[in-house]
Amino acid sequence: MGIYDRDYYRNAPSRGGFGHFVAWSVTTWLIVINVAVFFADGVLRFPPPQQQTSVEDDTFDQPPVSPAYRDGLPTLIGEFSIDRAIRRFEVWRFVTYQFLHAYPWHLIMNMLGLYFFGPIVEGHFGARRYLAFYLLCGIAGAAFFSLMAVMRLLSIDPGTPLVGASGSIFGLLVAAAMIAPDVQLFYYFFPVTIRTVAIIAMGLAIYTVLHSGHSPGANAGGEAAHFGGGALGFVLIKNQHWLNFFAPSRRAATYAQRSTRRPRRPRSFQKDWSKDMNR
Repeated sequence: MGIYDRDYYRNAPSRGGFGHFVAWSVTTWLIVINVAVFFADGVLRFPPPQQQTSVEDDTFDQPPVSPAYRDGLPTLIGEFSIDRAIRRFEVWRFVTYQFLHAYPWHLIMNMLGLYFFGPIVEGHFGARRYLAFYLLCGIAGAAFFSLMAVMRLLSIDPGTPLVGASGSIFGLLVAAAMIAPDVQLFYYFFPVTIRTVAIIAMGLAIYTVLHSGHSPGANAGGEAAHFGGGALGFVLIKNQHWLNFFAPSRRAATYAQRSTRRPRRPRSFQKDWSKDMNR
């Protein structure tokens, strides 16, 4: 069966498919919001401090020297850090950091992943459950990043900021690999299936965390967020009914289905002695 014969692609105008950009779908809105936030964040750029801070993918090597300013980077207001999100209980940062990106290539790569894998998952779940899935995978990325730091598997400062939608994108990648595992895409001009890409990406993520967590040149913090988002994506695709909470119509349908089931007859453990007496 080809990709055009699959259910999620046949219903592409209303539900989406692989690399199918439906006007004003949830995937479209997420891309627009991410791009808009990136440019709005750039407008708020101020002269950077004298001390330089290097950046690599989702995490910065050094703790911020100012509440919002970075050298050569936009003001990342809303980034996630253990110090702010957990110690200061600024829990909204588990969500806001997902819409911030450090530099243009970081944004482009994440939005390409959202463009390719998002429609498959959105077509499978529907708008509300898909949005919940996306945000929850991003939250899981930040949570796993924090857990690895607490367990001393990552050598990072509590003030080290985390930004990017990569945790959510990895969740979409894993989900798409389970929904349409044999769909092919090109990786450096080589055709590979989504399942292969997901396995390699998740394997590299956990390998980097376990073997390079204390190496200054490795992006172990970012890979921890990647693995956390992908791991929750796997759990949610295996337990899809958990997402029905975010879709009232599905909750009502589930309740109606349960209420129309034939009630079980109560099992009696008391012996009917009348049968023996009438023998």
